[in-house]
Amino acid sequence: MDALERYIRDFSAPEAELLCELDRETHRQVVAPRMLSGHIQGRLLELLVRLVRPRRVLEIGTFTGYSALAMAAGLDEDAVLHTFEVDDELEPIARSFFDRSPHGRKIRLHVGSALDLAPGLDCTFDLVFIDGDKREYPDYYRMLMGDRDSQPLVGSGALLVADNILWSGKVVQPVAHNDRHTQALVEFNRLVAADPRVENVILPLRDGLNLIRVK
Repeated sequence: MDALERYIRDFSAPEAELLCELDRETHRQVVAPRMLSGHIQGRLLELLVRLVRPRRVLEIGTFTGYSALAMAAGLDEDAVLHTFEVDDELEPIARSFFDRSPHGRKIRLHVGSALDLAPGLDCTFDLVFIDGDKREYPDYYRMLMGDRDSQPLVGSGALLVADNILWSGKVVQPVAHNDRHTQALVEFNRLVAADPRVENVILPLRDGLNLIRVK
């Protein structure tokens, strides 16, 4: 950690003890621990939840549960967060920490594809955190905003937060023909920028966040 990163951490609200433990456990057990949201992004997500005060939150990509717990901490007691993870091997870690958190009762963990399962919940969401398979980002956006064949999962005033939107700077470099991850992220950003139904801003926090508000 460099001096500026340390300064940011030192002058931001401290990381919750359980989340700090989850960070350590993720680094100990999981192959790609860098996928975890972490302290500063987690605090931003919690603060956004407190500002928006959503009744229903959708998370696409649970990983080990850090971001879900961060957002759940900001939720009102009668609100709910539905989170989807395709990797069933990550489920035990996430569930164990959800069970230990006083906010875990607000979380509903679903193992499977959000594209397949989220529309079946038959509800709309006030806040969505997109952090799933990067190759599916355009499909997530179309699912959330609706098309000719499906109803939208978000309404006016909803906030969408898409993670990893800069993809280590690859979005501004020549994209290889077989680099489906970067291709999909470039397409996602273009979809959002061209959509008159939303307004957005990209923040260069960590690997980039696209904050999108539905008009």
